[in-house]
Amino acid sequence: MTTLRTERLMLRPARCDDLEALHQIMRQPRTLAYWSTPPHESREETADFLQGMMTIPPGEGEDFVIEHAGRLIGKAGLYRFPEIGYLLDPAFWRRGLMHEALGAVIERAFAVHGLARLQADVDPRNAASIRLLERLGFHETHRQAHTWLVGEQWCDSVYFVLERQVD
Repeated sequence: MTTLRTERLMLRPARCDDLEALHQIMRQPRTLAYWSTPPHESREETADFLQGMMTIPPGEGEDFVIEHAGRLIGKAGLYRFPEIGYLLDPAFWRRGLMHEALGAVIERAFAVHGLARLQADVDPRNAASIRLLERLGFHETHRQAHTWLVGEQWCDSVYFVLERQVD
């Protein structure tokens, strides 16, 4: 798998030695406040997530960990084509880093993988993520209630699409 570089970031394939850094991010309630699972209580939960990132079958998806100044700060990619997903350590929010990371992922998805469209499923309470997707050119297609059971709480979804621009 490829490594992507932006002005401030390196997006690279996940490795086994990413477990501790990724767990420190995924155990934080703020990080996973709108994720499809509760915060990770055990390293085993994060190890399963990491294993899933590392074993995506070729041609079915492509997921990256994000490094900033040599530190793992999140993940961005397409766990399964065409669904884009991302998370970022709250210590790095509001710096434009996820916009930068997703820009690289989107460009690769269209140019290298030849995808015609990308999709995103966002909790409607996650206003920052919705704004991010809209700035990246995604548009809302529809909403649905009770799509994710996270812990003991049902959460809703708002769905977004980004179509590849054909010149």
